[in-house]
Amino acid sequence: MNHDKENPLSVSIGQNKQRSVSVDRALYEFRRGRLIVIEGIEDTAVLALAAEVVTPEILQLLSKETGQQPALTISSNRAAAIGLSPGNVNVVTVTTKNQLSAEQALALSNPLNTKSVFETAKLNTVTEKSGIFDCQKASVMLAKFSRLLPAAITADIVTRPNINLADWASKKDFLLVKAQDIFQSECLAAQSLQIVSEANVPLEGAVNTRIIAFRPQDGGLEHLAIIIGKPPKISPILTRIHSECFTGDLLGSLRCDCGDQLQGALHEIISAGTGILLYLAQEGRGIGLVNKLRAYRLQDQGFDTMEANEQLGFEYDERIYLPSVSMLNCLGFRTVKLMTNNPTKVQALEQLGISVTERVPHKFPSNRHNEFYLKTKAVKGGHYF
Repeated sequence: MNHDKENPLSVSIGQNKQRSVSVDRALYEFRRGRLIVIEGIEDTAVLALAAEVVTPEILQLLSKETGQQPALTISSNRAAAIGLSPGNVNVVTVTTKNQLSAEQALALSNPLNTKSVFETAKLNTVTEKSGIFDCQKASVMLAKFSRLLPAAITADIVTRPNINLADWASKKDFLLVKAQDIFQSECLAAQSLQIVSEANVPLEGAVNTRIIAFRPQDGGLEHLAIIIGKPPKISPILTRIHSECFTGDLLGSLRCDCGDQLQGALHEIISAGTGILLYLAQEGRGIGLVNKLRAYRLQDQGFDTMEANEQLGFEYDERIYLPSVSMLNCLGFRTVKLMTNNPTKVQALEQLGISVTERVPHKFPSNRHNEFYLKTKAVKGGHYF
């Protein structure tokens, strides 16, 4: 992933709690379709809006308040998908010959929009400005964290030296958030995980089972630890890190192997007598359920699972594993035998201080609905099958 985060273990929770609050409020504002001010380095700032929820009225307001022509900022993956050449950059800012319209913004940012990119390109010449712009990059990350399409509409805020940006934003009733706080937010949330509830939940074949709920201080989604038996903390514990999958875990979807992996992991832990399953709120490899359903539609059009995510503008895998490490540390487990086919999970845990003494293979029979999906994970994702 390309999130430009600080070293996650170097961020002080106590000093940064207020920063998490501001980002959490910004996520809410973005999902509501409201304008927010993002402050960058060297006196840069933009007025930003999530592209997915743009309307002609809010676009007009953005232009009026800044006196600037709005531009669309998309991820490098989305830029490549629509035929631009992003190069080695995080984001690309797209401008049009005439003023960007809401219709154009939606078509350029959403591959499932009924108005094609090529039709909108005929209306106005599309140009690209590649580079590292912290405000624009932060706006795309904010859209990602909001579980929206990774695209934002921005306009530069040009203020005279004697005008305070915070005062200007407050007067206009716009929330102000710093770009750097957005960059650090995932790590801050993962580090601030705290146990908020736990209960005995007897399972078939494992009546001695506890579920412990962890919540970040920013009030975000909870992660769960399912502990079966009484695992010793002095020897490697059989562990599965499982990202939630509504369609596979709950509905038994045949499009993936998630349901089989979840039930298979519980069965293996029960057979071993003790172990832990971390159930993470990272639906769709971190893109959220709505975007996962969009990716499914793209897969139905012939894209593989990795290409579908990239067409939407995401990385193939948007997950981070710091929440897993924080949970394991909190529970007192530092050494694990990890059930996974994904070498990235092993590398991530070891880089963050968890010793993985063994990778336990974790594969299940395919069906005609997920054969191509599993092959893609093996060939392109490096998974072991």
